[in-house]
Amino acid sequence: MIDILCIGEALIDMICTDKDVSLSNGENFIKKPGGAPTNVAAAIAALGGEAYLSAKVGKDPFGDHLVAVMKEFNVRTNFMLQDANYFTTFAFVSLFANGERDFYFNRGADAQLSKEDVSKINLQQFPIVHFGSATGFLPGPLQVTYDYLFEKAKANNCFISFDPNYRQLLFQNDQAFFAKKSWEYIEACSFFKVSDEEALLITGEKDIESAASSFSKRSKAIFAITLGKEGTLLGINGQTYKVDSLPINAMDTTGAGDAFVGAVLYLLSLKSPQELASITNEEWQTIIAKSNKAGARTCEYLGAMEAFKHLNKNIFN
Repeated sequence: MIDILCIGEALIDMICTDKDVSLSNGENFIKKPGGAPTNVAAAIAALGGEAYLSAKVGKDPFGDHLVAVMKEFNVRTNFMLQDANYFTTFAFVSLFANGERDFYFNRGADAQLSKEDVSKINLQQFPIVHFGSATGFLPGPLQVTYDYLFEKAKANNCFISFDPNYRQLLFQNDQAFFAKKSWEYIEACSFFKVSDEEALLITGEKDIESAASSFSKRSKAIFAITLGKEGTLLGINGQTYKVDSLPINAMDTTGAGDAFVGAVLYLLSLKSPQELASITNEEWQTIIAKSNKAGARTCEYLGAMEAFKHLNKNIFN
């Protein structure tokens, strides 16, 4: 089984339990561990994979909690650092009746992951490296570290996975920069996953088919455009395939995309590094179909980590 490295933010989601209200009107909140790459690492480990997380949290009760939860999922925390100079990052989340979300970030330690912090990571140990941080393109040490590890992963011929994880609150005034940085990763990675919204934003196209065509022209990567309950559009070597999802009653979509990516990477990790470059179109369709199941099942629970407790290999049957 291949070891997988995930890099990016680890944070606390404060989820408003008052349904269908804005954050400004919410009164009751519960604490849940989160962060996109943290979620992906937990999903991989829940399915039985070997996931390592490179992230920074505060040396506070919330950072302690995040480290403890990762250990409970059997995520390797060798590169998960606690810094007494910064508080753990928080994301306040409001859930609406249709399962959609609203975010507000109170950023802290996740931004401070530095090149020095990751300098001892030997990428020869990690044939698969996942870049899926919502905050990875924001100015600061994490952005520099993110790009540094990306270049290092390319130099080591790693299988590079990328999920841009666009958040309007973070990039609403600089969408062009977000799209530019996303293209840098899309053009050089091995696999990327985007939502339908992200596909249109990054490509500037007006429909999903045109966005998929744009991706195919500019990148050799395998890609997945998630379409919610409509399933996933899979792109391989200029061809696209529609892969259906499962019908569910969504309680919370938080972590669904991360579960999908985690399942993809877990299934890839069952292969040898040499086999990763020669997966057939049919095999990719099977991988995406199984990963759709993981994403759909996650929507049936409140909070990503709670959902991942129910992830196991049996969901692929």
